[in-house]
Amino acid sequence: MAEAAAPSPAADPAGFAVPPLLVPRRRIGSRTFDFSHQVAVMAIVNRTPDSFFDRGATFALDRAVEAAVDAAEAGADWVDIGGVPFAPGPELSASDELDRVLPVVEALASRSDVVISVDTFRPEVAERVIAAGAHVVNDTTGLHDPRLADVVADSEATLVVTHSLAAPRRPHPRPHYGDVVTEVVEFLARRVDVARAHGVPDDRLVVDPGHDLNKTTRHSLELTRRLSEVAALGHPTLAAVSNKDFVGESLGRDKPDRLAGSLAAATVSVLQGARIVRMHDVRASVDAVRMIEAILGWRDPLVERHNLDEDAS
Repeated sequence: MAEAAAPSPAADPAGFAVPPLLVPRRRIGSRTFDFSHQVAVMAIVNRTPDSFFDRGATFALDRAVEAAVDAAEAGADWVDIGGVPFAPGPELSASDELDRVLPVVEALASRSDVVISVDTFRPEVAERVIAAGAHVVNDTTGLHDPRLADVVADSEATLVVTHSLAAPRRPHPRPHYGDVVTEVVEFLARRVDVARAHGVPDDRLVVDPGHDLNKTTRHSLELTRRLSEVAALGHPTLAAVSNKDFVGESLGRDKPDRLAGSLAAATVSVLQGARIVRMHDVRASVDAVRMIEAILGWRDPLVERHNLDEDAS
């Protein structure tokens, strides 16, 4: 498949770089996004007993479904459901992964029109969750198994291609890069080409530089500073920065105290071109993102009264 040429970068009236998106307007599930001037908030629901942040708080099925529905009602545009952590650990079978994520997808699809994303690297899991109502496959292994792209291509789902180096659930200690941003961009460009070759069109591709995934804190900080180089690939960029260790190590904060740092990282990411932010605290993140959109002139205030009342002093 011939590679589409990315348009030239533009400048936002506020002075911030606008990513040169190949296909800015996307229909994902029942929702339409115009990523030229819109940012989506992706909520996180991990149905795992060992997730890095919540440590099993939503492992029980009823808690997972409740958390997913609550996230949608709190304003999340997407809900990302995971059954297997990225961190190294024992393998979980595809059957067990499906037992974790499939009922959450089915329950959420029956109760909300929110975009449903499933964090998986397995083609057989992707096929079943798409059939059950998922709209996005979020592959944190960068198409470690290219058959996943075949499954997505044969559906209407969107594929998130993420940078990481290790095989699924395998360690990658002391990662080294000559220039982390350049190498991440080159990796993503190659894996996007694989997805295209398997039939996934540009209007169903998203890229994620993989903050903290096989990277040190300094690597993730550099990626955040130079995220515009990732966005220049021409596909909507997802920034998964919420409560990550690079936030905690930068501030000396444990996981329960990383909200402020996470919102700062998400804000910088948006100003550098991110168009989806994956966040744990939905209400605070939605407020932060909508405020960014208002400041940039992409949305109107919901109320305008200040100094407009006749008796204002």
